Amino acid sequence: MHLESNKGPVSAGPLFDAVAKVTGLMTGTVLVALVSLVCLEAFLRGAFNHSLGFAEELTGYGVVFVTFFGAALSLRGSSMFQVHFLLDQWPEGTRRWLIRAFVLIALIICVILAWKTKDLMLSSLSRGKFAPTVLRTPLWIPQIMLPLGFSVLAFFLVEKLLLTFRKSEDT
Repeated sequence: MHLESNKGPVSAGPLFDAVAKVTGLMTGTVLVALVSLVCLEAFLRGAFNHSLGFAEELTGYGVVFVTFFGAALSLRGSSMFQVHFLLDQWPEGTRRWLIRAFVLIALIICVILAWKTKDLMLSSLSRGKFAPTVLRTPLWIPQIMLPLGFSVLAFFLVEKLLLTFRKSEDT
């Protein structure tokens, strides 16, 4: 079962395509900002022996964002690490059920983690907690990336699950 073609990932519908496009745009924007900030910090330190002071904090937040949302896009594009030599040994029907089982387990884990990290974020918001850093960022701001990231991963896991119900000539 191949879930992608030369045209890119196989889609379960226009909603998934739209979310993937927005996710890709946001991830690309954060990545460009992240690289720009790191380059500016390196230049300022090397040329003027001056640090922005906040670059490390913002790049940390950016790395978390790019990791979660990039992983979701990798999942959708079937470019995550897979053990094909084991999976390809099974008949098509068995392989589909194994993928469904994996997706359901991963989906349950993502939903639980999204729920728990949402609770953490809401706790920081209600208690008014701030990061002990130069920017004194309210902790709920970087913490909101966790439930959002798990939710986007879960969204594309649902797409993977839907795709396993297509006939093999469609995928």
